[in-house]
Amino acid sequence: MPDDAPQPEARRRYDRFAAAIHWLTAVLLVAQIVVGFVFHAMDRGPVRSEWFTWHKTLGVAILLLALVRLGWRLGHRPPPFPSGLPRWQRRIVLWNHRLFYFVLIALPLTGLIAVSAYTGQDSIALAGGLSLPPIPGVPEGVGEIGEEVHKNLVPLTVALIALHLAAALWHRFERRRLMTGRMPPFRNRGKP
Repeated sequence: MPDDAPQPEARRRYDRFAAAIHWLTAVLLVAQIVVGFVFHAMDRGPVRSEWFTWHKTLGVAILLLALVRLGWRLGHRPPPFPSGLPRWQRRIVLWNHRLFYFVLIALPLTGLIAVSAYTGQDSIALAGGLSLPPIPGVPEGVGEIGEEVHKNLVPLTVALIALHLAAALWHRFERRRLMTGRMPPFRNRGKP
């Protein structure tokens, strides 16, 4: 069925599983950014170490969710764009989502590379008594590169969030388009 053909509302929206993963990822990502900036600004010590443990834990959770989300996406087509959505906006949406997948996977992996180079232990401590094995044999120089890439991906992530949020609000309140109705719990309103 072409994107512009009339479709039942359920087909024009993401399913519940995709919506749940979306919103859980959004909450964890915002929490991760806050935790990352807070712990990075702290002086070294036990309190900073605790915040860093939460940063690593959130990173692992985001990576796992991103992989589940990517697997789900590969097996389930997203709802079609609303009719009348300009081609340039469709491209921005597609590239914004592709870059989100990239950072949701690259940020935790580069963090893991950095931590693996410096841990000197058999496991990386996570919150709740959990642990993660480090990547074996990561030299310190590679860890430094991983840390640098990790830090440089943060502004891209913040920019992607800002663009995504601005577009959603613009479509919801200014354009009154069906675009925001694709993601539950929002409902379609306005003209397509």
